[in-house]
Amino acid sequence: MVEAKQLYEWCRIPANELVDHPLLKVPFRIVQDSAAMGRLMAQELIDLIESNNQNGLPTRAIIPCGPACWYAPWVEMVKSRRVSLRNLTVFHMDECLDWQGRLLPRNHPYNFRTCMEADFYGGIPDELNVPEARRFWAEPDAIPRVLEALAEAPIDVTVGGWGQDGHIAYNQARRHPLSQITTEDLENSTMRVQENNIDTILALANRTFGSAYQFVPPMSVTLGVKECLSARRVRVYSDTGAWKQTALRVALFSDCTPEYPLTLLQKHPDALITATTATARHPVSEHPEWDLF
Repeated sequence: MVEAKQLYEWCRIPANELVDHPLLKVPFRIVQDSAAMGRLMAQELIDLIESNNQNGLPTRAIIPCGPACWYAPWVEMVKSRRVSLRNLTVFHMDECLDWQGRLLPRNHPYNFRTCMEADFYGGIPDELNVPEARRFWAEPDAIPRVLEALAEAPIDVTVGGWGQDGHIAYNQARRHPLSQITTEDLENSTMRVQENNIDTILALANRTFGSAYQFVPPMSVTLGVKECLSARRVRVYSDTGAWKQTALRVALFSDCTPEYPLTLLQKHPDALITATTATARHPVSEHPEWDLF
């Protein structure tokens, strides 16, 4: 478990000292704001696809739902540059479920497929778009098919974010009092259906529903850490600010711990964390007068 005193030391580092800090465990960069991050996310994925297209190679990518800032730049760049996505295979990272493990209604704000069909695929001309057969959705009944497709060839890139506990996809810190896991267990976790943690539910309720936790989906289906970190490169981004700030500090400075799954990025040979200035900040760093220890 991360000790509070150590956490305090990481959190009090000024944001402008993070990028080149000598104790970093994983490469890190800061962008100014959501708009800059959205353009960067779109640019980097499109550059990879174009390079593979030019070399006659397919592109296989694990893609998240969100952050919202990259959808408009993504669609605009694909259209303006006439980038063919016909040879792109997309593995969707996760999906929210109701209390019985069933998919949500299509108009629910946490139905990720609805969001991606509208914002990631929507607006792209059919002749450029990802074929339906190359879109693998995270759904309970599709788990065997998704795992089989993932195993067919290497994954070029995992694009993602992180949660308030540093979860990658929906690989949350396991908090069950009678079922603890090790870092190795987490590292080898695979696609599954699961209950969501209470802190995850409260974070999403505060973000989206005015703290009405009753509206937040209590279950999810997710690719495992094993699948997410199997890609040749891993790129994670956040523009969400306060509720990601502490997990970022732990990811940058802590040893690997199942308490914060994002710390496992330090085991990957080509991982990079990107955050906006607002996410890189931390209130502890801005109050040197606080004497917490």
